[in-house]
Amino acid sequence: GPMKLLASKKKRVTEEMERETKKKEELMKELQEVQKALDRAYENFSYVVDPELIDCCIYELNAGQMRYKFLMKQMKEV
Repeated sequence: GPMKLLASKKKRVTEEMERETKKKEELMKELQEVQKALDRAYENFSYVVDPELIDCCIYELNAGQMRYKFLMKQMKEV
């Protein structure tokens, strides 16, 4: 009857919320990883002198920042 329907709807909503929470947690973890990588890239950048390595650092920083923006956008959509 209606109670059974309500219970299954509630179960679905709960599962959906758990999925969203899990996705948010995964995104948060990934954001922290990217943040660490960016910190490392900034550190390297501050003492690198070789032009090729400087290019490499800039590339890493740009990639990290793009990844960060992408993840932030994903967070808003969850």
